[in-house]
Parts: sequence; C-alpha cells; structure tokens
Amino acid sequence: MKVSEVLHMPALEGCHVIAGETGIDREILHVNMMDAPDIARFLKPQELLVTTAYHVKDQPELLLELVEAMNAQGCAALGIKTKRFLQKIPVEVIKLADELGFPIIELPSSTSLGDIVNQTLSNILDKKTNELRLAIDTHKQFSQHIMSGKGLHKLLKSLADMLHVPVALLDQYANPIAASDPKLTLNHLAKGIYVKGGNTVPEASRYYSFSTVPDRRTYSVFPVFTHEKRAGSLIVFSPIHKEDHSSQLTIEQAANVISFELIKENALKQYSRRVKNEFFLNFTEGMFSSQEEIINRAKEFSLENNAPYFCAIGKVVTKGFSSYTQTQIETDQIYEHIEEELIKFSLSTYLFTRGDQCILLFKVDGSAKENHDYVVSSLKLIQDNVKDRFGRCISFGISNLSRNLLNVRKGYKEAQDALQTGLRTGEEGFIQSYRTKDVMELLRVVPEEDLKEFYDNALNRLAGEDETLLDTLFVHLETHSQISETAKRLFVHRNTVVYRLEKCEELLGGKLSDAETTMQIRLALRIKTMLGF
Repeated sequence: MKVSEVLHMPALEGCHVIAGETGIDREILHVNMMDAPDIARFLKPQELLVTTAYHVKDQPELLLELVEAMNAQGCAALGIKTKRFLQKIPVEVIKLADELGFPIIELPSSTSLGDIVNQTLSNILDKKTNELRLAIDTHKQFSQHIMSGKGLHKLLKSLADMLHVPVALLDQYANPIAASDPKLTLNHLAKGIYVKGGNTVPEASRYYSFSTVPDRRTYSVFPVFTHEKRAGSLIVFSPIHKEDHSSQLTIEQAANVISFELIKENALKQYSRRVKNEFFLNFTEGMFSSQEEIINRAKEFSLENNAPYFCAIGKVVTKGFSSYTQTQIETDQIYEHIEEELIKFSLSTYLFTRGDQCILLFKVDGSAKENHDYVVSSLKLIQDNVKDRFGRCISFGISNLSRNLLNVRKGYKEAQDALQTGLRTGEEGFIQSYRTKDVMELLRVVPEEDLKEFYDNALNRLAGEDETLLDTLFVHLETHSQISETAKRLFVHRNTVVYRLEKCEELLGGKLSDAETTMQIRLALRIKTMLGF
C-alpha cells in the first residue's frame, strides 16, 4: 500500500505529512518501530519507520543522517511522534526531505505507535491476501480457458478485457504468435523487444517497458519462459507501473499459463518433425517397398510427386570447443528458427533435419535458371538471418533440378556432394551448386565393380593412411597444383603441403607432375565421391 493510503487509517487520525509530500506514492511493504541510535542499518527497502525520536532528542541534527540513509535504502517514509521527546523537526531536515521527495509524517503525542504498526501490517496483509486470491482466481480462469481448447487468441482477448488495453504474444525472435485483436500492427515492435541471445534466460527476468517514436506509445514486455529457455514475450500496449500489483499478477498468471500452452505446442511440433524426418530418411535410404508407398506417405507432408524440386543441404559451422550435446542443441535451435522463417518465402519450402544437417526442398515452377537464382537468393537470406540472430555461419550445397519427388533422392545426393565439395575447400558460409561433369556421366555408365577396382588400384596405398593426405591431394589438384593456394585453403603452412604431397608420391609410386598419374588420381577421387567411400 502507498504512503497516501496509510494516512487514512484510523490509527493515523490527526497525522499529516510535513515534508517530502511529492513522495506520498511510495510503496509500503514493511513497518518498523525502533529508537536505536544505529537504526538505519536495520531498515529495509519500502519500509515505514515510526519512532518517538528519543535517540536524537539531544542531537536533532542526526535526523539529517537518518533521512539520507533511509532514502538511500529505498525506505517508504518516516513517522515521528512530536511533542514527546522532540518538540520540533529541524528546518534543515524538512528542507532535505522536500528535496529528496522523502515523506516525513508528524505523529501526535496521543497516537499509539503500536496501533500504527498493527493496523498498517493488517492492511498490508489484507491487500496481499486479496492479491493472492486474485492471482489464484485468474490462474484458474486462464487454465480453464486453455483446457477447454479455446487457444491463445481467446486467452489474450480475455487478458486484454481485464487490462482494458490490447495485448500480443511474440516468439523469442519477436515474430507475432497471437494477439487480442487481429488488426494490431506488431512488426514495428521487433527492434524494441529482440536482443541477440534473447532465447536465454536473462539475469533479470522481470518485465520492462520501452517507447516507440512513430506512434508515441509505451509498451510493457513480460518474458514467457519454458524451462530454461525464453520462449517469447507478452506485450501489453500500455505502461504497467511497479505499484500496480493487481495488473502485474494478472499478466504473470497469463504468462504462466501461456508457457504451459507453448510447451504443449512445442511437444506436438517436435513429434511432427520427428515423423517428417523419419520419412525423409527412409526415402533417401531406399527403405520404402514401392514408389506408390513413397507418393502416398509424401502426401501427409503436402509433397506432390509431379512437382519439380531443388534440394539444398545446409550445415552450421562448428564454433569453439563446445560439447557435442551443446552444439546439437544450438544447431537444433538454428534449424527451428529457419523453419519458422520459411513461411515468408514465396515458394513452398519444406525443411528436414538429419544429424547436424538441414535439408530444404524448394517446390518450384517455371524455368530452372530463374528458380535456381531464387533458391540461391533465399539461401543467402537465411545465411544473413542466422548470422544476425545467432552469430553463426551456415553453408549450403544445392542440387540440380529434380523433375519430380521420386528424383529428389538423386537430388539429395547431388546436394550432399556439392556441400562436401565446398567443405573441402575450407570456406565458410558458402553456397555451392552441383555441376554435373561429363566425366561423371561417363563414370555412371561403368559397372560399380569396375569402378571399385580402378579406385583400389589408383589409391589403394593411400586408403589406409591419414585422411588428410587425400584431402590435401584433392585440394592440390583442384587448385591446378598451386602449392600456395592449396596451403591457403587448407589453413596450413606451404611446407606442410609439400611434405604431404611428397608422402603421397612415395605411397603412390609416381610423380604428381606426371599427367597420366594425376588423371588416374582425379578419376579415382571422383569415383570416391560418387560411390560414397
């Protein structure tokens, strides 16, 4: 309760504020009665102190120190019984209290300090009891609302009716989820709400307010948490003052119920993602018994067989020395964010995940080149978004156009090959398109057994060695035997490259300067990529 409310209690009849009247809206949560010389160090914030001033009767100037100390600690007010031990409050004390806006209440000598303490505590307790009852009733009402299946939109409408102002719910990236009024414009709120790393629990989980210049309006933001993750923000289109406990409790109860609803919705999303990812895994691994089964199962995810698709595979660049679990959690968060952003694309786009990779299927129409350019621009947009929101790089490999869904299995392998080609160069944040080479087409005609035999003969001695030798050999040939460029792409010293190449020549029994040797190696490396060795 406020200082101004305390003055209307029967126990304070005849009392009045003699200084610091501008602070009568200060909140009182505690009451203390004390006359000790070192009283200041025992006081708490938002506490009302009533005293006879016995300890300063011979040194009234000590009241200056007491007022300063109480104001510094955030105390609510000071009540002094005059005409008992202290006949008059010093002018200096009154002047200081006025400057600080710290209320000093003059208590008549007939007033009982015990009655003041008891009545004030009783009123505070009654108010807290009413607030607790309100919180319980509100929570019950909102819980019943959700349990009956009315959803978040109806809940926000009920909350807006209670507060008499519009409210909205945004996700952790400041994208709209629901609002009390569908006509509300929410896009301009993103800058005031979203902070990098906003999906983690902040040190201060209390609400805050901000104002926007264009509409000259103040908004209050209440965080919504699910476990240890900030799942979103509840936006109230009005400032909520810290003294307005009733509104705060109502909003907090709504936020609690919303968090449970978001947990439920997230569990359903996770289940849907798992089913979808299992389908794509079985599809690309050839686990289905017939094409009809693939087509029928694909319809569950709105995938049409007769539509053409581009397949893109993305991988987030590993950062630092995080544990596997932590890395996977961060990667999953990034892929979930990408999935949410796909609704903004004009092309129908489907996301699947497999290990540490995400697979994007773009359903297209029109010319292949035009759609390929759109896919590249969409992936660049995703890269910029991930960089801005998470500070991470993501690389993509893109397939050729698959004429129907059944051909996406081949497109998946092409996108995987394009991604691996880009990763071998050591670049980050690239978009690598698959390019079918004439020699690859010829190799596909050759029986697989013959390809394996050629590969074994060409690179057999390197097969049991460190994989870095093969990688170095591959990059060396891709850079047209430029040692400096090879070292640059592999992030090693040129002497290391020279040593590795000499080791390769020793194991292969031939010089890399020999055209016949390098041609066989190039073919063997292509066979390795094609057969997935």
